[in-house]
Amino acid sequence: MSVSKDYDSYAAKMKNLTLAGTDLESAARFVDMLCPRGSNILDIGCGIGNAVNALRQRGHQAFGIDPTPQVLEVAGELFDDTWFRQLGAGELNSESLHECGLPTNFEAIVLSGNVPAFLLEEEFAGLLLVARNLLKESGALVIGTTAGARGGTEQQDNLLDGSDLQLIGRFSDWHLSPYDSSADWSVSVYTKSQKRNGFDKRDGIFILPT
Repeated sequence: MSVSKDYDSYAAKMKNLTLAGTDLESAARFVDMLCPRGSNILDIGCGIGNAVNALRQRGHQAFGIDPTPQVLEVAGELFDDTWFRQLGAGELNSESLHECGLPTNFEAIVLSGNVPAFLLEEEFAGLLLVARNLLKESGALVIGTTAGARGGTEQQDNLLDGSDLQLIGRFSDWHLSPYDSSADWSVSVYTKSQKRNGFDKRDGIFILPT
């Protein structure tokens, strides 16, 4: 895996942005929209944990994994350190999650930011296969990254071609803006069924009694 060496500066920068009140929760809001309340959600390459925290605040059982101790140290300072594990993409499977005390079945799995670009093609292919196996039948794989970089839309579609993970939506940001070939950013949603079933129970706090 190709990685940056200056993790201390990155972790400090992200911590300062969080403490300054910068909105770093757009990905979490997007994922929350896709999932029933109380979902198991896995953030791969979670960084300092903003998305995990935001999903937790919305009632989900969210967990984050990251191979980098510097960012996980900050995650533990800012949030609950029991939500995070030091685990690299190449180490991810149901056995390693079980050993870490985490769920092995998820309503959503998220890769955002530079995570796909850090992975070599064979690593990315292996990660997509593992993600597919960890998803529930109604679950969603959400990939938000630079569209034209390694791990971008073309590579995603090529690696998932012929699999049972199908693209059901693609946007140019976390706010559902339409995607086209000129977009710099992409948010792609893959599921095992092009038509997802409704949630098992009613969702939302504004439901009127019948």
